[in-house]
This record gives sequence, structure tokens and C-alpha cells, in this order.
Amino acid sequence: METAIDRIMQTYALLNRSDTAREEARTRVTDYVAKLFEAGERDPHRLAVCGLTFLCELDGSVDPVKAGYTGL
Repeated sequence: METAIDRIMQTYALLNRSDTAREEARTRVTDYVAKLFEAGERDPHRLAVCGLTFLCELDGSVDPVKAGYTGL
């Protein structure tokens, strides 16, 4: 599980997030990945993808409207 969290945070850091945002993100994604792990997901690659998707949804970078895209 720790391998997946480390991979998530390395990738998330590449998205130019602030140190404060990364600290908060690590706490939130650790809780999220722990729930997935407890539910039976053991594949570290799948955990990493799910965790990164979770963080991107939280900060709005997956949603073009939240990310500021107006289409103009």
C-alpha cells in the first residue's frame, strides 16, 4: 500500500502542486487508499491509478469547469 501512495505523491508533485497542497493530499489519499486496500484491492498499480484519480477529482483538475476552462 505504501508503494502505491509513494507513486501517487510522486506523480501528484509533477503537477506543480504547492507543498501545503501535497501534505493535505497525502493525508487524504492515504485514507482513501487504505479503504480500497481494506475492501480487498491489493494491486499497487490499480491503487495508484485510483488514488491519483481521487486527488485530481478533489482539486478539480479533472473537471474542465473547475479547472477554469471556459471554451472561449
